[in-house]
Amino acid sequence: MWRDLAPLGRHAGSGGYRRYAWTGADTECREWFRRQAEARGLVHEVDRNGNQWAWLGDPLAGDAVVTGSHLDSVPDGGAFDGPLGVVSSFAALDELRRRGAEFTRPLAVTNFVDEEGARFGLACVGSRLAAGQLTAEKARLLRDGDGIGLPQAMEAAGHDPDTLGPDPGRLARIGAFVELHVEQGRALDLSGDPVGVASAIWPHGRWRFDFRGEANHAGTTRLADRRDPMLTYAETVLAARLEARLAGGLATFGKVAVEPNGVNAIPSLVRGWLDARAADQATLDAVVDGVERAAREHAERAGTGLDVVRESFTPVVEFQHALRDEIRRVLSRHGPDDTEDTVPVLGTGAGHDAGILSASVPTAMLFVRNPTGISHSPAEHAAEDDCVAGVIALADVLEGLACS
Repeated sequence: MWRDLAPLGRHAGSGGYRRYAWTGADTECREWFRRQAEARGLVHEVDRNGNQWAWLGDPLAGDAVVTGSHLDSVPDGGAFDGPLGVVSSFAALDELRRRGAEFTRPLAVTNFVDEEGARFGLACVGSRLAAGQLTAEKARLLRDGDGIGLPQAMEAAGHDPDTLGPDPGRLARIGAFVELHVEQGRALDLSGDPVGVASAIWPHGRWRFDFRGEANHAGTTRLADRRDPMLTYAETVLAARLEARLAGGLATFGKVAVEPNGVNAIPSLVRGWLDARAADQATLDAVVDGVERAAREHAERAGTGLDVVRESFTPVVEFQHALRDEIRRVLSRHGPDDTEDTVPVLGTGAGHDAGILSASVPTAMLFVRNPTGISHSPAEHAAEDDCVAGVIALADVLEGLACS
């Protein structure tokens, strides 16, 4: 499976992946998912928002155990973020069949569409729509960098955008959702464990900072006469690093757009996107408020304008304790002296579909060790032995939930 999936959407120059929602690469990945489902005799469905489902058992029976992740990527992303969860889900089902497990609840593998938000700027679009956390009206207003709207992109890929919207009936069928994911950090590497269980997802969001100045000639305009928003933006980037360090959170300006974007032109507009995250809401608020306050002070001194818009936000997600504890019990190993070796529990600053669904259904996550901690990069990696350990752990969890 990994060999079949690996070349899809891979950029020859960067070595990273460009699997953006509703593009050709995404279509190839979705077709790969369909083939995997049908090769296992699973019922393949595409829901009203474009999410894919592969069902073992009656999809309408209710109390189903669902696992999976996503197949799209960030620009030049790595091979493991998302796909490891989908591949491992199919492999875990294969393992359960090899064991001769008898299923007492329906089981489904899923691929949630547009989790990364790389094309339209909003993460977890498929799961947000299904859970009613994104309205169809707002979804239809989403545009990519070329001005193509989400409805047009979906239609071009063969999906009807008129069906977009909440899907409470489908979510009501789910008794538990478990997502396996490569760890996006080094906690497991430092602890020496191949697999961990998620405790919570940090609150996080995206804010757009529009710095407005005056376009002018770079070679004829005196420095004293300039209203250059690039300077305000640069000072704000430095302020974000300082505020995050002081508060104990994370702040990143990783995307920027400039107008008119000419080498010999002073910009009229610099638009930067702030990604901010923290272990708790108070810390996150302190970081974002500090960055905005610094940006406005710099803008006032430079004579530039500033608008700040919160484009997305996800509050802290505490995964259901009962499900998390049951998973820890299933994965715990007992030594000869009857001592219990429990799997580590760790929080994460990264958003996931499991976090979105947690408001509607019981959810949990497993993490597979990442030896470098690098993610959203072609250097993202997990060792084969750890990936296999993740599959076995996921199979154990699914057996405990769906076969008891």
